[in-house]
Amino acid sequence: MRQTGELVLAAGFATATGPREDNQDFGGVHLGTALERARHGVIAAVADGVSGGRAGRAAAELAVRALVEGFYEVPDTLGPARAMHMPLAAFNRWLHAQGRGETMANSATTLTAMALRGRRAHLVHVGDSRAWRFSGGRLTCLTTDHVRPEPDLRHVLIRALGMEGELRLDHTTVELAEHDRLVLTTDGVHGPLSAGRIAALLERQASAEATAEELVEAAHKAGGRDNATALVIDVVRLPEPDHDGILAGLAGLPIAAPPPLGASIDGFRVERVLSEGRYAILMTAVDSEDGSKVVLKFPRPNALSARAVRLAFARELLLAQRVSSPYVLAAHPVRPERQTALYCVQPLLEGETMAARLERGLPSLEAALEAAVALTRGVAALHRLEVIHRDIKPENVMLTAGGGLKLIDLGVARLPRVEDFHGDEIPGTSGYMAPEQFEGHAGDALTDQFALGVTLYRWLTGKWPYGEQEAFQRPRFGRPPLPSRHRPEIPSWLDDAVLTAIQPDREARFGDVVELLRALEGGGPMLKVAKLRGRPLIERDPERFWQIVSTVLAIALIVSFATR
Repeated sequence: MRQTGELVLAAGFATATGPREDNQDFGGVHLGTALERARHGVIAAVADGVSGGRAGRAAAELAVRALVEGFYEVPDTLGPARAMHMPLAAFNRWLHAQGRGETMANSATTLTAMALRGRRAHLVHVGDSRAWRFSGGRLTCLTTDHVRPEPDLRHVLIRALGMEGELRLDHTTVELAEHDRLVLTTDGVHGPLSAGRIAALLERQASAEATAEELVEAAHKAGGRDNATALVIDVVRLPEPDHDGILAGLAGLPIAAPPPLGASIDGFRVERVLSEGRYAILMTAVDSEDGSKVVLKFPRPNALSARAVRLAFARELLLAQRVSSPYVLAAHPVRPERQTALYCVQPLLEGETMAARLERGLPSLEAALEAAVALTRGVAALHRLEVIHRDIKPENVMLTAGGGLKLIDLGVARLPRVEDFHGDEIPGTSGYMAPEQFEGHAGDALTDQFALGVTLYRWLTGKWPYGEQEAFQRPRFGRPPLPSRHRPEIPSWLDDAVLTAIQPDREARFGDVVELLRALEGGGPMLKVAKLRGRPLIERDPERFWQIVSTVLAIALIVSFATR
């Protein structure tokens, strides 16, 4: 599954001297070439030279220039955080040494910078400049000022570039969303302007350049007496999420036990246990932020290794974001900084699983075929992205209250070019697994087709083609009975479609599920025509038909004897 798209940003910068004699602020953003953006990312920074030094402006400008030039010289394999820290550490040692001389005596500078790569912003910070994120109508300050804690000494820095021989930088990573606005400001902006006023200016959604100018102008109108600098970056478009990035985001989350009923976790109030499967526990909850009902999916303790659990959850999160199909479950968006434990959040679907529906009896043939087509379309949507579900079964198919269908539980899916489970953890449910999977096959489109075929056989007949299996029991793959043997109203073309999908010989199955989909969709109109025309009594109720025939023959025989 290839990562497509690219990071598209819009940037604006503004600075003003104000009532001061000179401007000791400096800042800038380097968007880079297409190759630089792909390998390293985009770098932006603001710096505010310490006015007590002899060369505050020089310190600020040199710090930003050293960062930008050094950032693209560091190998991209080291990551954005180290690519920023390495040139800044070298510059800090130089500036600290220079501060002992006459030319740049006591020179120092604040610096707040961010590198944007992929779907993340990597932030480094020292001093009292600030970084902000405006997302979803909410403004968040991403940095902490390094100043004296006393109210009347908040202007006194305790950390800055050049103040110490060894550099101490704060590091933060932020997950981005499209339409986020990222802002870097010096204290000449956020000193006179409250967070509410900054948020109001950002909410107006003017261009990045216009917004930066408005922030600086508003700061001076509010009585600001210092240099004022603002840098605004608008996230226009993000590349599609990648598995490694999601897995890295999950790496720091602890695997925690599900909370008790009535308790809350990260603002989700747990209401009840929805189901307990072999690998996970599903619980319904209410999102306190928007009041929506969701499902929280927690890993079942000791069912898989910690590594396998993280792989499974990363797959589910990735696919929920990447697969665009009305027949595959999507994700419930959650800000990464909100989540403190390893679990997935999904929208709560009102309805029942295909397995639960079967417990109440078979659906009508027309309704069954409609659901079969929808499910096959969902599988085809996954296969178009080279994604193998590997656990298709009625328990993983939701029939929604509005008449829709969703294929769920993507945690064991196989993705191309992505690390897989260990051999002893290859997933699947006995009874739906193709013969080759019992020989160690990791699963592909043809094994998915087999599981889909078994699911459709059960959905149409309520029976198992090869008999119900216990976990890890290998079935005997003989010749399954025709579905119409269990349900005579099933037409021959549907018999053939289902049996082709579950052929023990993988080469005898359909070339792909799209061929199966064509067979199902092609027969749908014939089924409707047959329904409109009415089926003969011998097909609808053979026993009653022969009872009537026997009665008629008996009457005819009696009449024949009576008339002799």
